[in-house]
Amino acid sequence: MTPSTRRTIVRAAGIIMAGNVLSRLLGLGREQVIAALFGASGATDAFVAASTVPTIIYDLLIGGAISAALIPVFSAYSDDPRQRDDLSQMVSTLLTLAAIVLAALIVILTVFAPELIAVLGVAFAPGVRDEAIALVRLMLPATLFMAVSGILTALLQARRQFALPAFVSATYNASIIVVALALAGALGLHSLVIGVLAGALMQVVLQWPALRGLRVRPSLDFSHPALRHALRLYLPVALGLIVTIGGIVMDRNLASRTGEGSMAAMRFATTIIQFPLGLVAVALSSAILPTLSRQAASADYKSTLALGIKLAMIAMIPAMVGLMVLREPLVRLLFERGRFSAFDTERTALAFLAYAPQLPFVALDQLLIVAFYARKDTVTPVVVGVVSVGLYLVTALALIGPWGMPGLAFANAVQNSSHALILLAAIVRAIGGLTGYGVVRTTLKVAAAALLMGGVVAVVLAWSGNSLIGMGIAALVGVALYAALVVLFRVEEARLLGGMIIGRFARPVANR
Repeated sequence: MTPSTRRTIVRAAGIIMAGNVLSRLLGLGREQVIAALFGASGATDAFVAASTVPTIIYDLLIGGAISAALIPVFSAYSDDPRQRDDLSQMVSTLLTLAAIVLAALIVILTVFAPELIAVLGVAFAPGVRDEAIALVRLMLPATLFMAVSGILTALLQARRQFALPAFVSATYNASIIVVALALAGALGLHSLVIGVLAGALMQVVLQWPALRGLRVRPSLDFSHPALRHALRLYLPVALGLIVTIGGIVMDRNLASRTGEGSMAAMRFATTIIQFPLGLVAVALSSAILPTLSRQAASADYKSTLALGIKLAMIAMIPAMVGLMVLREPLVRLLFERGRFSAFDTERTALAFLAYAPQLPFVALDQLLIVAFYARKDTVTPVVVGVVSVGLYLVTALALIGPWGMPGLAFANAVQNSSHALILLAAIVRAIGGLTGYGVVRTTLKVAAAALLMGGVVAVVLAWSGNSLIGMGIAALVGVALYAALVVLFRVEEARLLGGMIIGRFARPVANR
């Protein structure tokens, strides 16, 4: 890998990470507002079930296509100004198609909202079920804005313009917070739906400059070979997503059987899990995909992928260890106020403990998925996804009886971790291994440093009586100790990651 390519990836990841810091902080703020206003209650369960529907639609139609098909195909037409008309035609057709398909889906699913909620919340009390039906009907139009935003995100990232997409989620979360705080007293849960609609619309507004220089107009011209190529790439992903969505539906269905408030506790725990993943895994995979797409047939592909894996492990292994040790005071600090009780803290911390082991594996998984997509291979991740959903169902059905809600969370960790490990074996076989790039050596050094850090953090936390002040002291001690250990162990990429973060906040970095 050339030094300029290395710097491009790291700086792009830094831009995305900066946006994700704001997004994840606002995401935590959003969940804190929901927890304080509604608690881990049946009402919150209704919102969780209802919000699952637009998320599923977006993931199936657009979300899965961004990395698998849109960015690789857009990348081939973004660098050459002579191909701007081709790019305009592709974007016009995709936006028109998304508008038509989603408008039809919104009408159909509005009619069948009771049946949707009957599946997602099979054990809901009648009042909770009626609330969820009303919420999903109001929330469905957000999927249209989310789809347009996703296409614009792919276009910007293909052009290696990462700043605007990096702040999209922050805008979405901020909208929900502002609207909920302003209208919850008068509208109750409906204030969250209005916030979702406003946030989805603002995502489009923020990224609309992506269309500058293109001639976008209503079009359904599928004659361009790149569009057909994108469809061929995405078709296996769509089939795999159907299986994944089946697993999500089953997860919601089973969670509704484990007691009122279980869905809410799992959502709040997932928010904490998603924070480090958004900062590291999403940033790295988004930054590395355009470069991997251009390097797919070159020798630099291996070194780029190895760099991404090492950076992910340096950040995610200590995050997993530290958050597991600090889970209960952390949940108390973040959520225990208003209608969120000490009992809710206990349940959420337990759900988090079951989710947490997947953290480094999910970060690895994100990188490996885009690594396959860069090679125009969208079939392998799909096949592995089907296997991992099967492992989830076996684990969930085995554990829901003895463990209840935490058993479902742990089954989710098994699903995502197995997906990463199987993909790792597949990519090693496909590219002839990653020997010589220091991936195993770096991972072992990082794991040793993280375990030593975790032991010290646990001692400090126990000494403080599990208090919030003790948590803060333990966290600071842990960060300082881990930083010292990776330097002592000579983990070269840790210096690179540290320099990226310091440089990102010390001076502006232009998009490349």
